[in-house]
Amino acid sequence: MQRKTLHAIARFLFRYLSHVEVIGLENVPPKGGLILAANHLGRLDAPLVFAMVERDDVTALVADKYIHNPFFNWMINGVHGIWINRETADFRALRVARDYLQQGGALGVAPEGTRSHTCALIRAKTGVAYLADKAGVPVVPVGITGTEKAVSTLFGLSRPRIQIRFGKPFCLQPSERHARGSSLEQNTDEIMCRIAALLPSDYRGVYANHPRLQELLRY
Repeated sequence: MQRKTLHAIARFLFRYLSHVEVIGLENVPPKGGLILAANHLGRLDAPLVFAMVERDDVTALVADKYIHNPFFNWMINGVHGIWINRETADFRALRVARDYLQQGGALGVAPEGTRSHTCALIRAKTGVAYLADKAGVPVVPVGITGTEKAVSTLFGLSRPRIQIRFGKPFCLQPSERHARGSSLEQNTDEIMCRIAALLPSDYRGVYANHPRLQELLRY
């Protein structure tokens, strides 16, 4: 009940307090394990994905720096969020996330691991590629714009414009045991270039000139 209540509240607030444009929601499979991999601009990103995806099993990997905040703790635990220490290789959290995905759940993750203070994509970590490989689930790229200035716009008594765009699900190449590091880096670049292809050019950051992105943009 708490999950359904939080979902209804989050969706109402986004719809009432902002102008939200949702594109490509039909690309999100209605069931089965999957990773929703999104760029990270601010604290509203995860609630936005949670509110707009029409599944009752969406949760997220959340930095454990928020675990002592009573409000965030209540909200994240209410949607069965998975706390992760982003300062280390938190294999416990990754195992929990893998199991959740293999049981058919949908998991929101920010491959960059932290907010971009320039709004443009920063170099991602390999954790999401590792998780997708271990769980054997597809990835749905998600491009978000507008959340970086949404709160300040609201304080200015205006409704911010936010866009969330869902790309088509795709599966990564299995990592090669003899070259695991390079395989994870290549798969991470694939995820990030798919996200970058959903974003305006000034949001693409370090992936703007990546050959794979240029290939994706030609189609």
